[in-house]
Amino acid sequence: MDNIKFTPQDILHKQFKEKSIGKGYDVDDVDSFLDDVIKDYDAFNKEVTRLQDENDRLKAKVDELNRQVEVGSSISSRSAASQPVSPATNMDILKRLSNLERRVFGSQLGNDENDSHLL
Repeated sequence: MDNIKFTPQDILHKQFKEKSIGKGYDVDDVDSFLDDVIKDYDAFNKEVTRLQDENDRLKAKVDELNRQVEVGSSISSRSAASQPVSPATNMDILKRLSNLERRVFGSQLGNDENDSHLL
């Protein structure tokens, strides 16, 4: 807004030089036009102020949401680090389960305990 030259008050109080040579403008017509310009200028200033306030509010909201994301990601990384990571695959689990079944139920199935190495 540094490049704005006139305020509504500047426009309102502007005095034009009068010349007596040639055709001039109707003073009332010029005044009426300038009154409309002042009203528009005021409306634009209010809209600019409203948009700047909204922009500030939205920037603050973005900052708040970014902080929440950072907190959430740090919490999830801490909880992921606290949980033991098992390198076991499904096949490893099935092998262990099968070996356990053989040891527990091996005598009932007629299998020897040494068959645990089969998988």
